[in-house]
Amino acid sequence: MQITNTILMIRPVSFRMNEQTAVNNFFMEDIDMKNYVINENAQKEFDAFVTVLKNHGVNVIVVEDTKEPDTPDSIFPNNWISFHSNGTVGIYPMFAENRRNERREDILEILEANGFKIETIVDYTDAEEEGIFLEGTGSILMDRVNNKAYCALSQRADEDLFIEFCEDFDCFPVIFTANQSVDGKRMPIYHTNVMMALAEDFAIICSDSIDDKKERKNVMDHLKRDGKEVIMITEKQMHHFAGNMLQVLGSDNQRFMVMSTAAYESLNPEQVARIKTHCPILHSSLTTIETCGGGSARCMMAEVFLPK
Repeated sequence: MQITNTILMIRPVSFRMNEQTAVNNFFMEDIDMKNYVINENAQKEFDAFVTVLKNHGVNVIVVEDTKEPDTPDSIFPNNWISFHSNGTVGIYPMFAENRRNERREDILEILEANGFKIETIVDYTDAEEEGIFLEGTGSILMDRVNNKAYCALSQRADEDLFIEFCEDFDCFPVIFTANQSVDGKRMPIYHTNVMMALAEDFAIICSDSIDDKKERKNVMDHLKRDGKEVIMITEKQMHHFAGNMLQVLGSDNQRFMVMSTAAYESLNPEQVARIKTHCPILHSSLTTIETCGGGSARCMMAEVFLPK
């Protein structure tokens, strides 16, 4: 299946703007607020978001972060771990050194305690020693039904390692570069999942971010060939996290498209209507998390496809 009913989320205890990720995450903004207030606000936003998901029948496994070691971005677990339907767990190399501390063995124990079965662990973290990174489902967008994986190359998404991932997980690589305008320059977008989202039968994409026309056409051809309705967003909408969405399963196999309130409010009526022809929309305010963390709703949800 392309989507799941079970989501792993990490509740933050020391959330703040991470100086180590700010160097190439141009979605982050400094905020005039003490760190403890930032964390308190992030916790409120996190709790409200979890409540929205649970109220619609999504199975959310919430794990509390630890005070030590320092992990300001632990709220975004999808970057270091992925869970697959064949019982495989992927562990990924992280660009920021303090993000490597987010990797916790007890997460696997918690999932097993919840009845999930882990058969194999594929660990790519040795690549960090060579300065090579691939940040999980932030870098990799998987089309599980059509056995494809999309990746926008950046400092956090190495081409050779992505191809190795595709060989390990038996999927076809769709590779491109996506850029955003920063102070008049075109700079690589740090994660694929902020400019693109894949649902069961539609896709959200900021195709304008793919400057190379051949690469853009290749991505669009793959999406259309696989029967996806393509809903375009602008770069301005992308900066409101309109590309950072995730489709999930709720009660009675109801599909929902999950996003932040900022993303929802950036969409025009036609875009909203086109999404709603496929499934209802759920949204929650994530202003502090988006501003200081440079990530949004999709980044906060690690999908669990493991067998029971």
